Amino acid sequence: MGTAALPNDPLWPRAGDWPPLDALDPGERADLALVGVPAFSTSLSPTGAHATPAAIRAALRRYSPTLMADRGRRSDARSLDDLVVVDAGDVAEPDGPEGEARVRAAVAAAASRAGAVVALGGDNSLTSPVALGVWGDRLATAGLITLDAHYDLRDGVSNGSPVRRLLEAGLDGRRVVQIGIADFVNSREYADRARDAGITVVHRDELHRRPMDEVFAEALEIAGAGGGPIHVDLDVDVCDRAVAPGCPASVPGGLSAWELRQAARAAGADPRVESIDLAEVDATADAADGRTVRLAALCVLEVAAGIALR
Repeated sequence: MGTAALPNDPLWPRAGDWPPLDALDPGERADLALVGVPAFSTSLSPTGAHATPAAIRAALRRYSPTLMADRGRRSDARSLDDLVVVDAGDVAEPDGPEGEARVRAAVAAAASRAGAVVALGGDNSLTSPVALGVWGDRLATAGLITLDAHYDLRDGVSNGSPVRRLLEAGLDGRRVVQIGIADFVNSREYADRARDAGITVVHRDELHRRPMDEVFAEALEIAGAGGGPIHVDLDVDVCDRAVAPGCPASVPGGLSAWELRQAARAAGADPRVESIDLAEVDATADAADGRTVRLAALCVLEVAAGIALR
């Protein structure tokens, strides 16, 4: 999915190619900072997710940083170029205890210079160190929203354990909302863990009856009840396998691409959301048209759009 052949039109700017974090002037703050977290070594499924941050950055070049006019909401087109967006690069070797310490330090540094941080994964193990790095000493008041087909409450350290690890670190389960939990890809034992922890679970089927914007607004109120920062985990395997074939654990019948994008924009639009991660995309296993990586790139732009439309 190379970008070398993309046409050059001076009247059609391209997204991406944002300056590095250290290009900010002293005292200047960005609206959004990207941090690549190419975690992959503890994944329960073989994955090439370490290749994904670079693939997302390349895919961003396929898109324009422009929001179109929308009758009743925006009368004119609007450019995301009005935002200050920076890229902090990738965390080297982010797996393992020392790697996770580097992740926490990198996202903390980015969060200190930006209103919001988007972590480009990498497998879902990144959620724990990214959230902890941004929350710092505010864990007692923090909240978590996941869009994921899975509970991620497994024992051990893997891409199946980040929610359990955050609970054990001190996150209050009553401020955790899990959207998109699906049949046939979880166990009764982990469902019991979620219930016992006080987690609010939104089954995938509920999204057939209620629109995503309504569900996500409710999730924000639950996760934000402590008055602290909210982290949003966008695990792309929550989506239907037809739109996310590059996710090892995506299944037929998941969320639509539009629903995930809608959630990403809603996350960016709420100032209580200080961090978002994009996880579980394996760029090396994507369809030939790169649809999964392209969806992840569009979610980055949707977060930026949410910030721009606050």
